[in-house]
Amino acid sequence: MFGSQWRLLLSALLICALIFELGYCQKDAQQQQTTPGRKQKQNKTKLGKSTNKGPRAASTKPKIKASPAAPAQTVLTQVLNRGKFKRVGETLSVQSGDTLELRCRGKPVQWSVPSYLEEDDDGRLRIVQHERYGVLTLVNTTGADTGEFTCFPMYCEDTDCRKEYHKAIKVFVFFPDPHELFVPSSDYYEVIQLRSNWPTVLPCQVTSPEAKVTLHREFPPVEVAVDGTEISFNVRKGMTIHRPRLYHAGALFCVASLGNLRQSSTKYMLIYVNYPMAPPAPVIQASSGSVAVGDNLQVSCSVIGEQDVGVEFTWEYPGQQIGRPLYTQESISPVAGGSARQQSKSVLLVDEARDVDEGMYTCTAQNLQGAKSVSTTVKVVPKVKPKKPQTNKTK
Repeated sequence: MFGSQWRLLLSALLICALIFELGYCQKDAQQQQTTPGRKQKQNKTKLGKSTNKGPRAASTKPKIKASPAAPAQTVLTQVLNRGKFKRVGETLSVQSGDTLELRCRGKPVQWSVPSYLEEDDDGRLRIVQHERYGVLTLVNTTGADTGEFTCFPMYCEDTDCRKEYHKAIKVFVFFPDPHELFVPSSDYYEVIQLRSNWPTVLPCQVTSPEAKVTLHREFPPVEVAVDGTEISFNVRKGMTIHRPRLYHAGALFCVASLGNLRQSSTKYMLIYVNYPMAPPAPVIQASSGSVAVGDNLQVSCSVIGEQDVGVEFTWEYPGQQIGRPLYTQESISPVAGGSARQQSKSVLLVDEARDVDEGMYTCTAQNLQGAKSVSTTVKVVPKVKPKKPQTNKTK
């Protein structure tokens, strides 16, 4: 009996403990929840720290601004077959009769082709601009199509576009022709100036880079040495005379040979012109700054320059207004001292000066490099009448 009572007492105590624990947990959970319209209790601050803290700003990671993508590099490729491409180098060979197809990456791009194709392509040339690249297609090719093909990327702002020359890609395309070793020309003779101060190019271009080319003179019939220094050959340009001299003048032509085929180019008539190094620097001087009515006047204009360089003089003078004719004397004389220089001179003659001859005299000297003018002013004064000698009267 006593044992059963003891067990009942322990059970009652255990049940009470469980009820008490459950009530405590529910109360703690209610305190942690936020009641609508009621602020949460602020935690007590620790001693030594400010209690004036505002709301804590939410920490956000700094946004990284995406940099604009770098413009795509211009690439020029040759389309070989569907889906097969080959990046081109400085030169390219396409057998005459085959199709040339070039693809240039860029939006948009512009093309430059040999002058022969720009003038008349017979509908064989087609240029198409796609979204990201441009395509140049040339069908039924011939040796005459040999030359430089260039792709220019375009920089556009709204509708205003311009070529980016520094990003242009060039390729020189040969179209080997079994019957034509030289790029055909409609001219039998071509006149070319040999400028003493500028390299001269004889454009005997070949259709095949494998052709061997030599330079010849028509009369006397001799082969001209191509040493690579004074005269050199480039398969993309032709013959270059780097420092033209008088002995280079005459009729010259190129001869190309490949296998059993040997052909001559257009004949080039080379005319030597001694070009000056700079425009003339004239000096003007009048015989007098003032001249009396009825006296003669001379105004000289002189230029010192290289030998065999022609100088042309023109004058502007006050007497032109009334139709006074121009009288000049011109001369050329070597400059003393042994230097290869000469003095060219023009003298304007004014006979019996009048009032209309007063004013500015301008001399313009011109050579192949340019022109320059100089001026001087002359006054015309009344002529002083000589005084009659006084005679002593005797009384």
